[in-house]
Amino acid sequence: MRGLHSSSEPTRLKCQVGPLLRTDMGLSSSATRFPRLLNSHPSTLPKIQEGLREPKHPMTALRSGFKTRICSGCGASLELPRTDVPVDLLCEACFLGRHGVTSDTITSGEVSVAFAEALVEALDLREHETGQHSRRVACHTLVLARRFDDDPGFQRQVYLGALLHDIGKIGVPDRILLKQGALDPSEWAVMRRHPEMGHDLLRHLPGMETAAALVRAHEERFDGTGYPDRLRGSAIPLGARLFSLIDALDAMTSDRPYRAAMTFNHACAEIIAAGGKQFDPLAVEVFVAEEAVLREMVLRKCALGIPQ
Repeated sequence: MRGLHSSSEPTRLKCQVGPLLRTDMGLSSSATRFPRLLNSHPSTLPKIQEGLREPKHPMTALRSGFKTRICSGCGASLELPRTDVPVDLLCEACFLGRHGVTSDTITSGEVSVAFAEALVEALDLREHETGQHSRRVACHTLVLARRFDDDPGFQRQVYLGALLHDIGKIGVPDRILLKQGALDPSEWAVMRRHPEMGHDLLRHLPGMETAAALVRAHEERFDGTGYPDRLRGSAIPLGARLFSLIDALDAMTSDRPYRAAMTFNHACAEIIAAGGKQFDPLAVEVFVAEEAVLREMVLRKCALGIPQ
């Protein structure tokens, strides 16, 4: 694993994580599991306890508190919370365009970032994803990756791997991918092959080895209970360890047909609680360090586009 930048600022936990870390879930055991995180951030436990009174799914209730704004990049109309509007007001698409891998100088053998972004937009549409899901998780993963390595080649590979993480779902039939109900065991067996299928699509492309490895391992878990290879700990590629945390953050803070989106604070609590199990504890610590940036990115995702 690559070391953290020596030039990075000391980490500070600003989020007031919510009630998913209740006292009956064992805060003391959380402190035992994450001594470095809690020693570095002594205000963590008080903030977790303070968050116990916070509503878990506030987005629906907040709709009446939204105010119309105009994106300074493309002029699109948006609605954002009245009380938490970024100074540099951009819609999510413009914001991701500025924070992703924007340089697309292509030399012989390179994969075009613009082509990959266009491809995953089509994949998102097929799976009925809304907004900028694949670009979003790629940009958010890049926020963490920049803490580990400032090499543009490494960052580009992490971005492409995160962007194309679900490309293997091209091989999953619509009757399974788009099924409204629960998948049966045979359907799950097909769905769980998508990381391998994605890896097979990318591994022969020149210069895409790191990205392909991320794609194959993006469903692995730090404790070895993931798939397809049941990798554990540092055997999981670094990019995949960072991506899995970000993918969970995006899932928790997105509306689903069966539940409303969580607040960022509650998602933060879930991620901290899963460190050492689902997520690499070092990835959790870097997530905490970049909390302010990721919170702003999630806020932009939650902006309501106004139909034209």
